[in-house]
Order: sequence, then structure tokens, then C-alpha cells
Amino acid sequence: MKNTPVVIATLGLMLTAGLAVAQQSTVTPLPPVAPRPLVATTPAMTEIMSAIPAGSLTITTWYKQNVYDMANAKVGDISDVLVSPVDGKITAVVIGVGGFLGMDQKNVGVSFNSIKQGVMDGKAYLTINTTKDALSAARGLKYDSNSSMWIMADLTAK
Repeated sequence: MKNTPVVIATLGLMLTAGLAVAQQSTVTPLPPVAPRPLVATTPAMTEIMSAIPAGSLTITTWYKQNVYDMANAKVGDISDVLVSPVDGKITAVVIGVGGFLGMDQKNVGVSFNSIKQGVMDGKAYLTINTTKDALSAARGLKYDSNSSMWIMADLTAK
């Protein structure tokens, strides 16, 4: 502990210099901040519902569910459900067609209104008035992870 007096003297000088700087600087007070309103003043207020609209379905009723043609043959499954950013309504679904266990599957967009929902054996049963061949021949979609959006696939892509 030979250096203890040197350390104490150094700390003393630093403290004295700090006090001198603090005395020379002036502190400018911040302007007063107006209190925030308790109620949101934006035009889009959140609507808290007291009841769920009649006939509403959960997204799991559609997502990853099989889709059948009018002859009850499976044509694909719902790969995604697309929602309008304007009004929050479902606008389209992406149907995965063909492939095996997700490999070589082609994704095709169809209007949400083209899918009809029924119930079979207590489970949602989705149908579309087209064939697997027609969906397979349609221009495909691919998911762009950079934009988090479905885009039209290259015409040469499967």
C-alpha cells in the first residue's frame, strides 16, 4: 500500500477539477411537458367488443386445411390466408397444390369468396368450384421473406 497517498491525492485533484467544471457550467431546465390525455385522440379508436359477431370463424378453421373440388377430390390445402391492410377483411387464400409432404408444391392464390365452407364429420370442410388440374396450370406464387409478401412466381418456376 505504498501508493495509497498518491491514489488519494489523484482522486482529490480529480474531485476538485470536477467541482470547478460543475460550478462553471449552467444547467438549462427542460421546458415543461404537457400531460398526455387519458383517452386516445387519433381517429382510429380501438373497438372493444362485448360480443363476437355471429358466425365468426377462427383462422384455424381455414389455415392448413384441405380443400376439395366439387367431386370431393382433394385439390390442395390452405397455405396462407391474406388479410386486407385497409379494412382487415380476408381477401384471398393461398392454396398449395401438388407435391408430396410440401416438396414440389405449387402455391396458387384464389379469391376468398371462391372457397365455400361446410362441415363434415364435425370438422370444417372446404370446397372450391375448380379442379386440381386447373389450379396446377395457374400461375404460381412464391413467398418473398424480404417483403413478407406473396409475389407472382417466375413463369419458368414450377
